Amino acid sequence: MTRYTPPEGPLSVLHRDEELLIVDKPSGLLSVPGKPLEHRDCLEARVKAAFPEALLIHRLDLETSGVMVFALNPRAQRLINGQFERRIVRKTYIARVAGLVSGDAGEIDLPLIADWPNRPLQKVCQETGKPARTAWRVLEREAEATRLELKPETGRSHQLRVHLKEIGHPILGDPFYAPEEVFNAAPRLQLHAERLDLRHPSDGVWVSYGAPCPF
Repeated sequence: MTRYTPPEGPLSVLHRDEELLIVDKPSGLLSVPGKPLEHRDCLEARVKAAFPEALLIHRLDLETSGVMVFALNPRAQRLINGQFERRIVRKTYIARVAGLVSGDAGEIDLPLIADWPNRPLQKVCQETGKPARTAWRVLEREAEATRLELKPETGRSHQLRVHLKEIGHPILGDPFYAPEEVFNAAPRLQLHAERLDLRHPSDGVWVSYGAPCPF
């Protein structure tokens, strides 16, 4: 088993008010603690060390970087959790994928389910999979890769990674779903949660929080 070596550096706070704390999670840091003692260092622990009242709302994969929101009181946590459950929250990701994607925009609609013998991997299953949809738009074409803007309409585990693999364009640096040459083509998973839009729990007004893409 590869030893967990979380990145060092100060907590990157993007925004803070009486209700919300918005942070930029680095790639290589767990969102929440794992069971082994060496997996106790995580974003949640670092946030609580600085803001003991902070309450977890959602997660990003270990290798994914970008915007995460924490609530600063139980009421805000309940309201924002409700927005995630009702798919009110709008999430925007940036990804660099292998190959040149044809077309300028589209939607991937492929149902997903856990690949139980190979957990935590997910797979497409038309019979028993849960609905999963991802809107995509080309931002830039490189020599052998494409930069995409991704907007998941559902929030299935590993949704973006599996969807892009299934259309023949796995994300560069993906240790789970990319072939070896695509995994080795980047120093980290080229997936970043660039922006999160939600209704502020204090007044219901739409707010947007972003973190610049580091790759």
